Amino acid sequence: MSVFNHRDGRHIEIDGAQIYVEEKGRADGKPLVFLHGGLGSIMDFAPILPALAHDFRLIGIDSRGQGRSSAGTAPLTYERMSRDVDAILRHLSLGPATLIGHSDGGIIALRLAATGSAPLSGIVPIGAHWHLAADDPCREILSSVTPESWKNMFPASYQSYLAGNPQPDFEKITRDVVALWLNDGPEGYPGESVRNITCPLLIVRGDEDPFVSRINAAELADRVPGAHLLNLPFCGHSVQDDQPAQLIWAVRTFVETTARTPPASRG
Repeated sequence: MSVFNHRDGRHIEIDGAQIYVEEKGRADGKPLVFLHGGLGSIMDFAPILPALAHDFRLIGIDSRGQGRSSAGTAPLTYERMSRDVDAILRHLSLGPATLIGHSDGGIIALRLAATGSAPLSGIVPIGAHWHLAADDPCREILSSVTPESWKNMFPASYQSYLAGNPQPDFEKITRDVVALWLNDGPEGYPGESVRNITCPLLIVRGDEDPFVSRINAAELADRVPGAHLLNLPFCGHSVQDDQPAQLIWAVRTFVETTARTPPASRG
């Protein structure tokens, strides 16, 4: 199969948590690492994986406490999850990889790129905040999420979590993820540290995204020299669902362009 299925992967122990990793695609292809959004899993990338599997090595990582990964005992923060991804990249000896992250996954990718701790070919954050201002209207939406509201809005996501998570506790993971979204501390959003990003960056946003504003995406692009910004019409927060063909084209073009561009000329 050319899509993640939550059956063919394995767990890697990282600081008290069992992190689930699954690989598909071409074993000798350029590595693309997929990082999902909050309360989701690597299965969320299914619409775009078949078209990429022939040419690329696809690696999916379920964030701690979500998908098929256990939570461990450490507080759930973007800093903690970026260290998980860093550890997995090193464990797999991938060399430079391109990170494709949706929502929380994009925030994790931005943090990791800003630290410079892992060799990256590029990052593609989709619908991801680089910071969340105190007066951002999104805060009210995020703070209103409860276990019950999530079950009602996304019953398939909830059932998938119950079926696959090794230590299911949906009440706790929902509280932890909401706290993650609202965390203003240094272990939260990357903030102005995004100015340290030196690898190629393609920012993707759906023009009808109710969470990440055009201004937020443009501010991120302005802070990283050479960054590309793709604002797609007729789609919302999950571009991989609403405009998969456009996203596939953008990812392919981004990877091919960065591969052809000498490092010294990248921004």
